[in-house]
Amino acid sequence: MQLKVTTIGNSTGIVLPREVLGRLKLEKGDTVHLIETPNGYELTAYDPSFAEEMAAAEGVMRTYRNALKELAK
Repeated sequence: MQLKVTTIGNSTGIVLPREVLGRLKLEKGDTVHLIETPNGYELTAYDPSFAEEMAAAEGVMRTYRNALKELAK
């Protein structure tokens, strides 16, 4: 599916077709995640619990950075 980049007010964006919004279970005003993957970018519906879990995991990784670096060898 091709989408065109367009001007939206003073910003630039894309308009998602109604079918895409339906499959992602999104409505106007919802938040989405854009994730870079090895195959390109992935757009997903925002999941607050996942965001909280990732924030906790990032805190653990910061705290135990040196230990994790050693374990990765």
